[in-house]
Amino acid sequence: MSVAEPRRIVLFRHAKADWPQVSDHERPLAERGRKDAPVAGRKLADSGIDLELALCSTSVRTRETWKLAVSELPQRPRTVYEERIYEASPGELIAVLNETPDDVRNVVLIGHNPGIHGLADVLAGKVEGDAGERMARRGFPTSAFAVLSFTGPWKAVEPGAATLLDYWAPSK
Repeated sequence: MSVAEPRRIVLFRHAKADWPQVSDHERPLAERGRKDAPVAGRKLADSGIDLELALCSTSVRTRETWKLAVSELPQRPRTVYEERIYEASPGELIAVLNETPDDVRNVVLIGHNPGIHGLADVLAGKVEGDAGERMARRGFPTSAFAVLSFTGPWKAVEPGAATLLDYWAPSK
């Protein structure tokens, strides 16, 4: 693939987690999360984006979210569980994206707030339609995702380099 072709980054926040007496990293999904994750997966499938690579936090709730969401996609992308995504800042998430091989066109990153929302805000130098307004109004609740586009090598992902194309969040 040419680096001149548009690439897509989907930033996907994990589904609603439960609060049992376990460490934060080990928190499983709540019942609502188990319902919302497949809905988010269907919305991702409806987007028509051919996801080639999934970068997923190692936390239990992100792994469970991805397992439920990916089952709704027409094709399962290669999945890499990445410890650095857990509790990562937008800058740390950019560093992870910068390591993506240039033969990969479309990536989904499954992670946590405030990093995921912050990354969507930081990357979006431009906004199409009302996606930015909807994201500003709703925030970035569990199971929400933002779709961004940029052109160039993955090493060129930096603040302001992308266009926010779409945003989706489950109904309250």
